Amino acid sequence: MNKYISRRVAQTPPSGIRKFFDIVATMKDVISLGIGEPDFVTPDPILRAGIASLERGETGYTSNSGTIELRRALSQHLNRLYGVHYDPELEILITVGVSEALYLAMTAVLDPGDEVIIPEPCFVAYAPEVSFAGGVPVTVPTYVAHQFQVTAADIAARITDRTKAILLGYPNNPTGAVMSRERMMEIAAVAEQHDLIIFSDEIYDQLVYGVPHTCVPSLPGMRDRTILLGGFSKDYAMTGWRIGYTCAHPDLLAAMRKVHQYTIMSAPTTGQAAALVALEQGDAHVQAMRAEYDRRRRLIVDGFNSLGLNCFEPRGAFYAFPSVARSGMSSDEFANRLLAEEKVAVIPGEAFGASGSGYVRAAYAQSYEKIEEALNRIERFMRRHG
Repeated sequence: MNKYISRRVAQTPPSGIRKFFDIVATMKDVISLGIGEPDFVTPDPILRAGIASLERGETGYTSNSGTIELRRALSQHLNRLYGVHYDPELEILITVGVSEALYLAMTAVLDPGDEVIIPEPCFVAYAPEVSFAGGVPVTVPTYVAHQFQVTAADIAARITDRTKAILLGYPNNPTGAVMSRERMMEIAAVAEQHDLIIFSDEIYDQLVYGVPHTCVPSLPGMRDRTILLGGFSKDYAMTGWRIGYTCAHPDLLAAMRKVHQYTIMSAPTTGQAAALVALEQGDAHVQAMRAEYDRRRRLIVDGFNSLGLNCFEPRGAFYAFPSVARSGMSSDEFANRLLAEEKVAVIPGEAFGASGSGYVRAAYAQSYEKIEEALNRIERFMRRHG
């Protein structure tokens, strides 16, 4: 049957994250710092809004673009937070998570052979989604010396006559890096100079600690050059509801809506009702979850550094990205041996691109107590191995 599988799919390796989770699923008593998912249950008002929607019998399709109530609320939300306005009728599309938004953007914009510049380490889906759409991913390494913030110079050095877009994901998964406004302005200038689109994945926009988040389309001249990708999964602990969104210039949005119409029809109706209440009543819950993540962040970063696993300070999302050089192991060996010997799951850095080599990703979307126990187990492991 392999002869029937497309070359671009066959040549794409399976997700390194999923492969690791499959191993974890066969073991007992594992503390997982691997999964990038909030451990909080969706806040009660949001939960009840979804239940009420079902009880009202709202089980049919919505508009292809999503309910107008949700789009209006999202327009107001983005304007309030970042001072950027989108027309809810023409410039906002509700999607099945940010993953669908990413797929729509790539499919609507890329022609075969178009190049997309992607800073690494990055979310595992970025390069495959570019390839699936017929594009060519061009990766740019980032470094701890720059706090894993990509530089405009490194992006500019990789621009060719086939370059069509830059794909940015900040706050970053897996490093927890947050881009400064100054560096983002420099990248915006490069995009404008070379007439490039920016795909900006801002799914962790409200999970930042002591620094501001820079919303790319809010920068001068960038609103119509940016396709904003976002969602409710991380900020509001709504991963299973599968509600995301994309905002863009009407022409770009219309192209994405066309793909969405033929592929999805509409995002889950129940999830949209819940997302509306998240925007209307969720601020206090986001603040509470962010404060708890911050407490865990300080615990895990201090813990890794005390064990010789040097870890720069992540300022966003809920990931730490320590170096495992002190162990003398590759990140893949470190992750596999830690799991086998101490039943602690972390993800090898290579799963997020070649520049993740020598690091592991540890999600602090786990209880404080479990992180403490995981650090105790890692200490035993490091006493044996470095």
